[in-house]
Amino acid sequence: MATTLTDAGPRLWAPVRHRSFRLLWTGQALSLLGDGFSVVAFSWITLGLTGSTLALGYVLAFQAVPRALFTLVGGSLGDSMSPRSLMVASSWTRAVLMAAVGVAGLTGNLTVWMLCAAAAAFGTVDAFFQPARVSVLPSVVDDDLLTPANALMGAGARTAAVVGPAVGGLVIALTQAPVAFLVDAVCFALCGLCVARVRTRPRAPRAGADGAPEKQASLAARIREGITYTTRDPRLRTVVVLDTAVNFCYAGPFTVGFATLADQVLRGGSATLGVLNGSLAAGAVLGTLAGGALGGRPRVGLLVAALAGWLGAGMAVLGLVHSTPVVVATVLAMGFAIGFQGVFGLSWIQRNIPQDVLARVVSVDMVLGYAVAPLSLIVCGALAGRDVSALFGVVAAVLAATGLAVLGSRAVREMR
Repeated sequence: MATTLTDAGPRLWAPVRHRSFRLLWTGQALSLLGDGFSVVAFSWITLGLTGSTLALGYVLAFQAVPRALFTLVGGSLGDSMSPRSLMVASSWTRAVLMAAVGVAGLTGNLTVWMLCAAAAAFGTVDAFFQPARVSVLPSVVDDDLLTPANALMGAGARTAAVVGPAVGGLVIALTQAPVAFLVDAVCFALCGLCVARVRTRPRAPRAGADGAPEKQASLAARIREGITYTTRDPRLRTVVVLDTAVNFCYAGPFTVGFATLADQVLRGGSATLGVLNGSLAAGAVLGTLAGGALGGRPRVGLLVAALAGWLGAGMAVLGLVHSTPVVVATVLAMGFAIGFQGVFGLSWIQRNIPQDVLARVVSVDMVLGYAVAPLSLIVCGALAGRDVSALFGVVAAVLAATGLAVLGSRAVREMR
């Protein structure tokens, strides 16, 4: 045990010794920082331009819908092209878009329909970046470094997701909304420069039945192949189902639920809501780093079941206990579990899925997350309007059922 603990630090930071990993980590962090900037910037400039929350809803929908629709396309292209090239092209295109919106805003020529068009273009281009950033990692680091590499990438992503909106809001407060778009453009441009310098291992062409390189299928056929591959393997299917369940828990309970809990139950207002969100993010970062430091190849199936059960128990506590310290500690523990299991689950996917279909599998997982989010918000909003305890109780039951279903499959229990 002493040896394991002594080796934990060096194991976690081993990927940092590789220049390409450092460049990839920096590029991803800059991109996600830019994503956080864009949410705040689009929201603030739309409200300032129109004063209408309905218009804000249109702008955000114009960004979200194309991202969901084109993620499968992005995953397919990520398997047939270089994921690194897709990331570079996406980053520089987003930089141009954000710079154009910023300039139009500063010159007073920006309209709400221009914002909608820019948001739609941004969401479309971003859909090509997201699957690629996950599928590119196995071509940058060796298999034995995937777990700590995913931990460091995950910790950077979660930190950027918190810091991006906060810094974006500060920039707007000190200057004006269009300036945030210009800063956003710089983030994406720097991301493109970093990723362009990443060196990846070449991917062998996929061989057909006769041993010759397989001919390129149509885009629709490749998308269907990715969906079929994902649903055919019971182990992979279980990981994707759990990811979808966790996304359901994030979208509704961790937004509508947290807000209702902070305001109506804990009576702490926005300050308590900020503490709950901060505790979830801090727990996830700590869990991600702990998973990377531990390393190894534990039984991922058992971790999947444990995560579902742990989150279910946490949801039950949130519905029954009305003490702020207990609620904060519970949220911190739930975030830790999400981050810890996420490292091993993602590493298992990257290690066991062939490179020529990996991006498509990742894109299927992402699309299911995008699809379940609005459903979760609607269901949790309806439940919170009646009884916040019922909201968390329903989610706890869903997670408990998910955990039991996972344990019922021997193939999944023995996943490593």
